Amino acid sequence: MTEATVSERVRRHAAERPDDLAYVATGRALTWAEYDAVGDRLARELVGLGLAAGDRVAVYLPDGPGLHAVYLAAERAGAILVGIPERAGDRELIHLVTRTGATLLVCPPEARGRTAAELATVVREGGAPLERFAMLDDDVQLRAYDLDDPSTPVPVEPGDLAGRQIATDELWLLNSTSGTTGVPKCVKQTQNRWLYLVRTAVQASGLGPGDTVMSLVPGPFGFGLWSAHFAPAMFGIPCVLQPRFDADAALRAIAEHRVTVLACVTTQFQLMLASPVMDEVDLSSLRVLYTGGEAVGAERAKEWERRTGSKVLQFYGSNEIGPFSCTSLDDPDDLRLGTVGRVVEGLDYRLYDDLGQPAPGRTGQPGAISPGTAGGGYWGDDEANAALVTADGYFLMPDVVTVDEAGYVTITGRKSDIIIRGGKNISAAAVEADVARHPAVAMAAAVAVSDDVFGERVCAVVVLRPGVESLSLDELVGFLAAEGVSKEYFPEHLVILEELPQSMGGKIAKADLRARLPQLLAGGRDAVTG
Repeated sequence: MTEATVSERVRRHAAERPDDLAYVATGRALTWAEYDAVGDRLARELVGLGLAAGDRVAVYLPDGPGLHAVYLAAERAGAILVGIPERAGDRELIHLVTRTGATLLVCPPEARGRTAAELATVVREGGAPLERFAMLDDDVQLRAYDLDDPSTPVPVEPGDLAGRQIATDELWLLNSTSGTTGVPKCVKQTQNRWLYLVRTAVQASGLGPGDTVMSLVPGPFGFGLWSAHFAPAMFGIPCVLQPRFDADAALRAIAEHRVTVLACVTTQFQLMLASPVMDEVDLSSLRVLYTGGEAVGAERAKEWERRTGSKVLQFYGSNEIGPFSCTSLDDPDDLRLGTVGRVVEGLDYRLYDDLGQPAPGRTGQPGAISPGTAGGGYWGDDEANAALVTADGYFLMPDVVTVDEAGYVTITGRKSDIIIRGGKNISAAAVEADVARHPAVAMAAAVAVSDDVFGERVCAVVVLRPGVESLSLDELVGFLAAEGVSKEYFPEHLVILEELPQSMGGKIAKADLRARLPQLLAGGRDAVTG
């Protein structure tokens, strides 16, 4: 039986429940009939702009109904989406558009203090093959311009959608992942991968008709895809969105819209726990919180459950492989809150040792083959694919885990040098390369600093060049901003040493640095020591 696409599901809901709410966000809402009609209109306009089937269109929009309407339109137009996080800096934006060969950029009229024309010009001047940009306004209206004449709108004759529809097993979207190096990789996504995850959520939490979902994770990321784009379309249920996360506003929206299933990263639910609004609004509608992206502290999860009456669940997986394990409402509390759940149904896994060989026991680096890996891998990156997929076809996760006899998974370590801040994977190597470009820096290391809210923050530990007497954190961040580095990669602490500790093999001894950081940072964000 062929799986129904998001487009086909939306058409069905538009016919069966035209006036029911599909999406709502501050200042904008779409019913299912409106969502379907807007998706059709935008799809025809994309074709009218000259996009051929298989062309890439870069989408750089805040979360909201308009983002999902563009995603729906690209699917119907046969164009491959390039999902770019709104917080991406110029360098990441240029790289993703260049790597994917996107010729059209869809963006808001203004982004980060610049007009759409200024933003698109920066991208093309950075070497991207961009030909046109299109502004999507709050009324989900599209206005397109040629970069050679960015002041005159391009007249658009709506095109024909016949034969354009992307199937669920075909390439549908490319989204980015930080991986273990600084260069974002483009992960190939089919719809089947995320429909599989939603079906897993159905088994774990009873997600389905009658629910109202609120997704606080930006759409281009996997967590945002399944919770905000696929789950609503699968069941015809409403989804509440926030263009920018605000803990107070999120809590009020849960109460106003009687949200039953909330999806957010760990940092976001901890910020909501700290909000005074938590005790002012009625959260009794909420039955499930899906969280993750970083470690979920059992005590904070218990506090959330005590104060809301809902249950905390999570997926463990990655943008590259989809779900590996998940917790369930049926799990005993100690396993639901003390592990990352049981290996999901339909997944074949192996554990590997440090040499890439099958591990003899129940601990190792996990590799998986499942519906979540079908059609996956990186776009145009053979070297990265060779590191991602084993010789026997298993997609690797960047962690070390233990899997018990019942299939419950516990994360025990990391294989990659990454810092997880607020659910975002940040490559330490990328931060080090960026910081080392500062003219005052001779050597640099990036190390995670434990944080109660964000899980981890980035600390830059540097050695200054001879003759340089000082460097402040604000000076370093200002330099990185001018270089077009994404905000997530900005260090939030700075330590200056006379030399960096080294291991016997000559590498920077990061374990030593991590052990010393609490004492070094006791005085604040900036610390200087001999």
